[in-house]
Amino acid sequence: MWGKKEERVTRIDSLIGQETQLNGDLHFSGGLHVDGKITGNVYAGDDSTSVLTLSEQGIIEGEIHVPNVILNGQVTGDVYASEHIELALNARITGNVYYNLFEMAMGAEVNGNLVHKKDWDKSAKPQKGKASSTANNPAQATMPNNQADANKTD
Repeated sequence: MWGKKEERVTRIDSLIGQETQLNGDLHFSGGLHVDGKITGNVYAGDDSTSVLTLSEQGIIEGEIHVPNVILNGQVTGDVYASEHIELALNARITGNVYYNLFEMAMGAEVNGNLVHKKDWDKSAKPQKGKASSTANNPAQATMPNNQADANKTD
């Protein structure tokens, strides 16, 4: 029916508990649920159905290279979601987000660029600090001159 949101079932094959801290890169396939802290990069296998779920208590300090990402915790690093990314209410990202499909709840934060990848090429990774030539330019906020002048203090 129109307007009815499709329910997604997230399979959990691996779990990192709230009191667990992992240092180093993590490679997984299937579903990964993180309640703890990962200091290192997170990679999914070649399976485009792999899903990373980061809970409200979860923290990742490193890059994420996973086709499907559901975030409700804190990420410091770039996120590469070749299929779909969903940012829940408490999601906080400090880094760029490279995505195909993007959902964001009111209250979520991205402190970085949002780069849409229309024709996702999994082998092409943008250089740090530079968006690829196929990426759209990020939006920039500007203030009209009359408002900028009104905000100046001498």
